[in-house]
Amino acid sequence: MAQKRRNIVNTRLNASLSYHACLLDRLRAEFPEADEETLLDTVEGLSDLDEVISEVVRSRLEDIALAEALQRRRDEMQERLARLRTRADKKKALIVEALEQSGLKQIRREDFTLSLRPGTPGLAVIDEAAIPAAYWRPQPAKLDRQALLTALKAGAAVPGAALGNAAPTISLRTR
Repeated sequence: MAQKRRNIVNTRLNASLSYHACLLDRLRAEFPEADEETLLDTVEGLSDLDEVISEVVRSRLEDIALAEALQRRRDEMQERLARLRTRADKKKALIVEALEQSGLKQIRREDFTLSLRPGTPGLAVIDEAAIPAAYWRPQPAKLDRQALLTALKAGAAVPGAALGNAAPTISLRTR
C-alpha cells in the first residue's frame, strides 16, 4: 500500500512538474517581452505544482514522525531485551549457587534435565605488554572523517581531501 501511494505521489509530482515546465515554455514563447517573475507568477496560478509539493512535504513529515516513533519503540524493546537477558543471567547465577550449596549434581524433570558441570576457563590478561606479538592482530588505520571535515571547514589545506559542493536542501518550519 505504501509503495502504491509513493508511486501515485511520484507520478503526480512528475506530471505537475512537466505541466509547469510546458506552461512556462509556452508563455516564454508567446510573451518574450515578459519578465521571469511575471511568467513564474502566471504559471503558479495555472498549475497545481505547489499543492503537489505540499502533499509531498506532508507525506515526508508523516514519514519522519513514523520513523521517530519506530525508533523510540525499537529503543524501548532493546531496553526490555537487555532487562530480560540480565534477569535470565541472574537466575542462572542463582541456580548455580543453589546447586553448589546444596550438593545436587542433577535435576530431572519431564521438560528438562539440569546438571552442574565445570565451566570453561576464561581469559585473564595480567600484563598486556608482556604478551608476544603472535597474539596481536594489526589493525588498519581508519580515517577520522569528522576531524578531517572540521579541519577543512576551518580552512586547513589537507592533501587528498577537499570540501565537496553542497547539495541544495530545504528549510521547513511546521506550525
